Amino acid sequence: MIIGIDIGGSTTKIVGFSGKKLLEPLSVEANDPVASAAGALGKFLNSNNLSIREIRLIRMTGAGATFIQKEILGIAVEKVEEFIALGHGGLYLTGLEKAVIVSMGTGTAIVKAHGKCISHIGGTGVGGGTILGLSKAMLNLSDFDNIVSLAEEGDLSLVDLSIGDITQGDIGNLPPTLTASNFGKMSDKAGKNDLLRAILNMVFQTIGMMAVLAAKVEKDQNIVMTGNLVKVAQAQKTFGELSKLYKVKFHTPKYARYCTAIGAAISYGQ
Repeated sequence: MIIGIDIGGSTTKIVGFSGKKLLEPLSVEANDPVASAAGALGKFLNSNNLSIREIRLIRMTGAGATFIQKEILGIAVEKVEEFIALGHGGLYLTGLEKAVIVSMGTGTAIVKAHGKCISHIGGTGVGGGTILGLSKAMLNLSDFDNIVSLAEEGDLSLVDLSIGDITQGDIGNLPPTLTASNFGKMSDKAGKNDLLRAILNMVFQTIGMMAVLAAKVEKDQNIVMTGNLVKVAQAQKTFGELSKLYKVKFHTPKYARYCTAIGAAISYGQ
Protein backbone atom coordinates (compact mmCIF):
# COMPACT_ATOMS: atom_id res chain seq x y z
CA MET A 1 0.00 0.00 0.00
CA ILE A 2 1.14 3.54 -0.79
CA ILE A 3 0.21 6.36 1.58
CA GLY A 4 -0.03 10.04 0.69
CA ILE A 5 0.40 12.68 3.41
CA ASP A 6 -0.01 16.44 3.07
CA ILE A 7 1.41 18.37 6.03
CA GLY A 8 0.00 21.89 6.17
CA GLY A 9 0.47 24.67 8.69
CA SER A 10 -2.13 23.37 11.13
CA THR A 11 -3.75 20.33 9.49
CA THR A 12 -2.23 17.11 8.20
CA LYS A 13 -4.20 15.05 5.69
CA ILE A 14 -3.60 11.41 4.89
CA VAL A 15 -4.92 9.04 2.22
CA GLY A 16 -4.11 5.51 1.20
CA PHE A 17 -4.55 3.35 -1.87
CA SER A 18 -5.10 -0.39 -1.69
CA GLY A 19 -4.39 -1.28 -5.30
CA LYS A 20 -6.45 1.32 -7.16
CA LYS A 21 -9.00 1.66 -4.36
CA LEU A 22 -8.92 4.92 -2.39
CA LEU A 23 -9.51 4.29 1.29
CA GLU A 24 -11.44 6.86 3.33
CA PRO A 25 -9.12 9.86 3.92
CA LEU A 26 -8.79 11.62 7.25
CA SER A 27 -7.05 14.60 8.82
CA VAL A 28 -5.53 15.56 12.15
CA GLU A 29 -4.70 18.93 13.64
CA ALA A 30 -1.30 19.54 15.18
CA ASN A 31 1.31 22.28 15.13
CA ASP A 32 4.33 19.97 15.08
CA PRO A 33 4.78 18.42 11.61
CA VAL A 34 6.61 15.29 12.79
CA ALA A 35 4.04 14.57 15.50
CA SER A 36 1.12 15.26 13.17
CA ALA A 37 2.50 12.97 10.44
CA ALA A 38 3.07 10.11 12.88
CA GLY A 39 -0.30 10.74 14.52
CA ALA A 40 -2.10 10.82 11.19
CA LEU A 41 -0.48 7.56 10.13
CA GLY A 42 -1.42 5.85 13.38
CA LYS A 43 -4.99 7.10 13.18
CA PHE A 44 -5.28 6.02 9.55
CA LEU A 45 -4.01 2.51 10.26
CA ASN A 46 -6.39 2.14 13.20
CA SER A 47 -9.42 3.51 11.30
CA ASN A 48 -8.86 1.14 8.37
CA ASN A 49 -7.83 -1.86 10.50
CA LEU A 50 -4.42 -2.00 8.83
CA SER A 51 -1.01 -3.17 9.97
CA ILE A 52 2.06 -1.00 9.57
CA ARG A 53 3.64 -3.93 7.69
CA GLU A 54 1.11 -3.37 4.89
CA ILE A 55 2.55 0.07 4.09
CA ARG A 56 5.23 -0.04 1.41
CA LEU A 57 5.91 3.67 0.96
CA ILE A 58 4.83 7.09 2.21
CA ARG A 59 4.69 9.88 -0.36
CA MET A 60 4.76 13.21 1.47
CA THR A 61 4.10 16.80 0.43
CA GLY A 62 3.18 20.17 1.92
CA ALA A 63 5.17 22.83 3.73
CA GLY A 64 5.64 20.64 6.80
CA ALA A 65 7.18 17.81 4.79
CA THR A 66 10.53 19.61 4.88
CA PHE A 67 10.80 18.71 8.58
CA ILE A 68 10.54 14.97 7.92
CA GLN A 69 13.68 12.98 7.17
CA LYS A 70 13.88 9.65 5.32
CA GLU A 71 11.32 7.60 7.24
CA ILE A 72 8.40 7.58 9.67
CA LEU A 73 7.92 4.66 12.07
CA GLY A 74 10.40 2.70 9.97
CA ILE A 75 8.57 3.28 6.67
CA ALA A 76 10.44 4.90 3.79
CA VAL A 77 9.38 8.44 2.89
CA GLU A 78 9.58 10.14 -0.51
CA LYS A 79 9.03 13.87 -0.91
CA VAL A 80 6.74 15.19 -3.66
CA GLU A 81 6.68 18.79 -4.84
CA GLU A 82 3.40 20.29 -3.66
CA PHE A 83 2.40 21.78 -7.02
CA ILE A 84 2.99 18.46 -8.79
CA ALA A 85 0.86 16.65 -6.21
CA LEU A 86 -1.88 19.28 -6.52
CA GLY A 87 -2.06 18.91 -10.30
CA HIS A 88 -2.15 15.11 -10.28
CA GLY A 89 -4.74 15.08 -7.51
CA GLY A 90 -7.04 17.56 -9.23
CA LEU A 91 -7.13 15.62 -12.48
CA TYR A 92 -7.57 12.29 -10.67
CA LEU A 93 -10.54 13.52 -8.62
CA THR A 94 -12.38 14.98 -11.61
CA GLY A 95 -11.38 12.63 -14.41
CA LEU A 96 -10.40 15.65 -16.51
CA GLU A 97 -7.45 15.60 -18.89
CA LYS A 98 -6.62 19.28 -18.42
CA ALA A 99 -7.65 22.01 -16.00
CA VAL A 100 -6.55 24.85 -13.77
CA ILE A 101 -6.26 23.50 -10.22
CA VAL A 102 -6.65 25.84 -7.25
CA SER A 103 -5.62 25.02 -3.68
CA MET A 104 -7.36 27.20 -1.09
CA GLY A 105 -5.62 26.99 2.25
CA THR A 106 -4.04 29.65 4.42
CA GLY A 107 -3.12 31.27 1.11
CA THR A 108 -3.98 30.20 -2.43
CA ALA A 109 -1.91 28.37 -5.06
CA ILE A 110 -2.84 27.87 -8.72
CA VAL A 111 -1.36 25.30 -11.10
CA LYS A 112 -1.90 24.33 -14.72
CA ALA A 113 -2.40 20.60 -15.18
CA HIS A 114 -2.40 19.36 -18.78
CA GLY A 115 -1.96 15.61 -18.41
CA LYS A 116 1.50 14.97 -16.96
CA CYS A 117 2.57 18.52 -17.79
CA ILE A 118 2.02 20.37 -14.50
CA SER A 119 3.35 23.81 -13.69
CA HIS A 120 2.81 26.50 -11.09
CA ILE A 121 0.97 29.51 -12.52
CA GLY A 122 0.96 31.70 -9.44
CA GLY A 123 -1.23 32.41 -6.45
CA THR A 124 -2.18 34.93 -3.82
CA GLY A 125 -1.67 35.44 -0.11
CA VAL A 126 -5.44 35.84 0.16
CA GLY A 127 -7.01 32.74 1.69
CA GLY A 128 -8.15 31.24 4.96
CA GLY A 129 -5.47 33.12 6.85
CA THR A 130 -6.92 36.37 5.51
CA ILE A 131 -10.37 35.46 6.80
CA LEU A 132 -9.03 34.66 10.25
CA GLY A 133 -6.70 37.65 10.41
CA LEU A 134 -9.26 40.25 9.36
CA SER A 135 -11.95 38.72 11.59
CA LYS A 136 -9.58 38.88 14.55
CA ALA A 137 -8.40 42.43 13.82
CA MET A 138 -11.86 43.86 13.12
CA LEU A 139 -14.14 41.87 15.41
CA ASN A 140 -11.89 39.91 17.78
CA LEU A 141 -13.20 36.58 16.44
CA SER A 142 -10.85 33.69 15.75
CA ASP A 143 -12.97 30.52 15.53
CA PHE A 144 -13.33 29.74 11.83
CA ASP A 145 -16.57 27.76 12.02
CA ASN A 146 -18.15 30.49 14.15
CA ILE A 147 -17.04 33.16 11.65
CA VAL A 148 -18.60 31.27 8.74
CA SER A 149 -21.82 30.65 10.67
CA LEU A 150 -22.24 34.30 11.66
CA ALA A 151 -21.44 35.47 8.12
CA GLU A 152 -24.43 33.55 6.76
CA GLU A 153 -26.73 36.11 8.39
CA GLY A 154 -24.83 39.11 7.01
CA ASP A 155 -26.07 41.69 4.50
CA LEU A 156 -23.51 42.59 1.84
CA SER A 157 -25.45 45.64 0.73
CA LEU A 158 -24.45 47.39 3.96
CA VAL A 159 -20.72 46.96 3.28
CA ASP A 160 -19.95 46.38 -0.40
CA LEU A 161 -20.60 48.82 -3.21
CA SER A 162 -22.39 47.09 -6.09
CA ILE A 163 -22.63 48.06 -9.73
CA GLY A 164 -26.32 48.78 -9.13
CA ASP A 165 -25.30 51.41 -6.55
CA ILE A 166 -23.35 53.46 -9.09
CA THR A 167 -25.33 53.12 -12.32
CA GLN A 168 -28.92 52.77 -13.43
CA GLY A 169 -28.06 50.80 -16.55
CA ASP A 170 -25.99 47.75 -17.37
CA ILE A 171 -22.23 47.92 -17.79
CA GLY A 172 -21.51 45.42 -20.53
CA ASN A 173 -22.69 42.00 -19.34
CA LEU A 174 -22.14 42.78 -15.66
CA PRO A 175 -25.22 42.32 -13.45
CA PRO A 176 -26.20 45.12 -11.04
CA THR A 177 -25.61 42.83 -8.05
CA LEU A 178 -21.92 42.37 -8.89
CA THR A 179 -19.45 43.92 -6.45
CA ALA A 180 -17.93 47.17 -7.72
CA SER A 181 -15.85 47.78 -4.57
CA ASN A 182 -15.32 45.52 -1.58
CA PHE A 183 -16.01 47.50 1.59
CA GLY A 184 -16.72 50.48 -0.68
CA LYS A 185 -20.10 51.32 0.89
CA MET A 186 -19.52 50.66 4.60
CA SER A 187 -22.76 51.85 6.13
CA ASP A 188 -22.83 52.96 9.76
CA LYS A 189 -25.59 50.37 10.17
CA ALA A 190 -23.28 47.49 9.27
CA GLY A 191 -22.95 45.01 12.12
CA LYS A 192 -20.72 42.07 12.97
CA ASN A 193 -22.49 39.60 10.68
CA ASP A 194 -22.41 42.01 7.75
CA LEU A 195 -18.67 42.62 8.12
CA LEU A 196 -17.93 38.90 8.31
CA ARG A 197 -20.01 38.27 5.19
CA ALA A 198 -18.06 40.99 3.40
CA ILE A 199 -14.71 39.50 4.46
CA LEU A 200 -15.69 36.10 3.06
CA ASN A 201 -17.05 37.70 -0.09
CA MET A 202 -13.82 39.60 -0.72
CA VAL A 203 -11.64 36.55 -0.17
CA PHE A 204 -13.65 34.22 -2.41
CA GLN A 205 -14.10 36.84 -5.13
CA THR A 206 -10.34 37.43 -5.17
CA ILE A 207 -9.56 33.71 -5.36
CA GLY A 208 -12.29 33.08 -7.92
CA MET A 209 -11.25 35.92 -10.22
CA MET A 210 -7.60 34.86 -10.10
CA ALA A 211 -8.70 31.35 -11.08
CA VAL A 212 -10.85 32.69 -13.93
CA LEU A 213 -8.02 34.84 -15.29
CA ALA A 214 -5.60 31.91 -15.07
CA ALA A 215 -8.06 29.72 -16.97
CA LYS A 216 -8.46 32.37 -19.66
CA VAL A 217 -4.70 32.69 -20.09
CA GLU A 218 -4.26 28.92 -20.29
CA LYS A 219 -7.31 28.54 -22.57
CA ASP A 220 -8.98 26.18 -20.12
CA GLN A 221 -12.69 25.94 -19.39
CA ASN A 222 -12.39 23.84 -16.24
CA ILE A 223 -11.27 25.04 -12.82
CA VAL A 224 -10.88 22.55 -9.97
CA MET A 225 -11.24 24.00 -6.49
CA THR A 226 -9.51 22.15 -3.65
CA GLY A 227 -8.38 22.71 -0.07
CA ASN A 228 -10.05 23.33 3.28
CA LEU A 229 -12.09 26.33 2.15
CA VAL A 230 -14.20 24.34 -0.34
CA LYS A 231 -16.56 23.41 2.51
CA VAL A 232 -17.66 27.03 3.00
CA ALA A 233 -21.07 27.67 1.40
CA GLN A 234 -20.16 31.27 0.51
CA ALA A 235 -17.30 29.94 -1.63
CA GLN A 236 -19.63 27.79 -3.71
CA LYS A 237 -22.09 30.68 -4.14
CA THR A 238 -19.36 33.04 -5.34
CA PHE A 239 -17.82 30.52 -7.73
CA GLY A 240 -21.25 29.73 -9.15
CA GLU A 241 -21.80 33.41 -9.96
CA LEU A 242 -18.38 33.71 -11.60
CA SER A 243 -18.99 30.53 -13.58
CA LYS A 244 -22.09 32.01 -15.22
CA LEU A 245 -20.49 35.38 -15.82
CA TYR A 246 -17.22 34.20 -17.39
CA LYS A 247 -18.33 30.94 -19.05
CA VAL A 248 -16.03 28.64 -17.12
CA LYS A 249 -16.86 25.61 -15.00
CA PHE A 250 -15.83 25.34 -11.37
CA HIS A 251 -15.48 21.77 -10.08
CA THR A 252 -15.51 20.83 -6.39
CA PRO A 253 -14.97 17.07 -6.36
CA LYS A 254 -15.53 14.68 -3.50
CA TYR A 255 -12.42 14.59 -1.30
CA ALA A 256 -11.37 18.01 -2.65
CA ARG A 257 -9.86 18.76 0.77
CA TYR A 258 -7.49 15.82 0.31
CA CYS A 259 -6.48 16.60 -3.26
CA THR A 260 -2.78 17.24 -2.61
CA ALA A 261 -2.35 14.14 -0.42
CA ILE A 262 -4.07 12.04 -3.10
CA GLY A 263 -1.85 13.55 -5.78
CA ALA A 264 1.27 12.73 -3.76
CA ALA A 265 0.26 9.08 -3.59
CA ILE A 266 -0.83 8.57 -7.19
CA SER A 267 2.12 10.43 -8.72
CA TYR A 268 4.38 7.53 -7.70
CA GLY A 269 6.14 6.21 -10.80
CA GLN A 270 4.92 9.07 -13.02
